[in-house]
Amino acid sequence: MMNSRKKVFAIIGSAGSDSANEALVKHIATETKGVLELSIFNALKTLPHFDPELSVHQTPDIIVNVRREIEAADGVLICTPEYVFSIPSGLKNVIEWCVATTVFSNKPVGIITASANGAKGHEELQLILQTIEAKCTADTSLLIPGVKGKIDAMGKIKDAYTLQQLQHFIQSFQQLLEISGATH
Repeated sequence: MMNSRKKVFAIIGSAGSDSANEALVKHIATETKGVLELSIFNALKTLPHFDPELSVHQTPDIIVNVRREIEAADGVLICTPEYVFSIPSGLKNVIEWCVATTVFSNKPVGIITASANGAKGHEELQLILQTIEAKCTADTSLLIPGVKGKIDAMGKIKDAYTLQQLQHFIQSFQQLLEISGATH
């Protein structure tokens, strides 16, 4: 068992740099060091707009690479804000590029929606992931409302309850990865 670490492709749904969502993913990376190997993708705004005519043939290289990363990963972590009661357009865009494939089918996915409120966007993301047959459970789905007040200027989580929720989420996500790994 040289490298039994699970590979996780982490998608940051925020278009901004140094977002609360990125701080959460960095916290998870620190907490799971040696257990999970997180590859953080925070460049959604660099992807071309979804084009169904290019989704199957002549797919842009950057999209092919993102699909390969998702397919090769043991699991996917999506950490996103909510924009106007929905998921950010960049996140929806990357998922749309994957619909014509099976990269998300039966893939263990953990989702965190961290925003001012986030409930509607969180619900929408869960529905989308269910539609593309991703494997996500109630315990690997976390809503963190009021996130700006729970993270300090240095990106450290200062809210004890949020830290407790994140710990439960991490444990549940690791269990989902282990269970899924055993069935392949």
